[in-house]
Amino acid sequence: MIEKTKVLALIGIIAILGNWVGYGVSPIKALPGIILIVLFTIIGLVLNKYLPKMPAVVWISLIALIATTPIFPGNEWIVAKTADINFMALATPILAYAGLSLGKDIESFKKLGWRIVVISLVVYTGTFLFATLFAEIVFKIQGRF
Repeated sequence: MIEKTKVLALIGIIAILGNWVGYGVSPIKALPGIILIVLFTIIGLVLNKYLPKMPAVVWISLIALIATTPIFPGNEWIVAKTADINFMALATPILAYAGLSLGKDIESFKKLGWRIVVISLVVYTGTFLFATLFAEIVFKIQGRF
């Protein structure tokens, strides 16, 4: 777990720098948002270790979702602080790390062949469509659209 925390801290530092260079957000202003995102991730990873086995992203997303709902005390502050982080500044180091990870397993990736492309497209399309549907339902309930 300590190794994962170190990697998350490094990704957070890179994201803060990317946010500063690419989007002009001061590192001091972005620091609380990154700390919150890393904290939610660590809590999700700990839950994943001790609770029923589901993908870690489910636990991480659930923690972040609960922390930003109106019923959670301080949710407005959490939303305000994490809003200072541009998504692309956060995604860039993660995608770079994933690319490096894939590079070391390129032979295994080649064995998967064309089927992985089809599966990936189906998964990405399904994820996008269901996320859009969920957002539409929530917005309708809230009366925004």
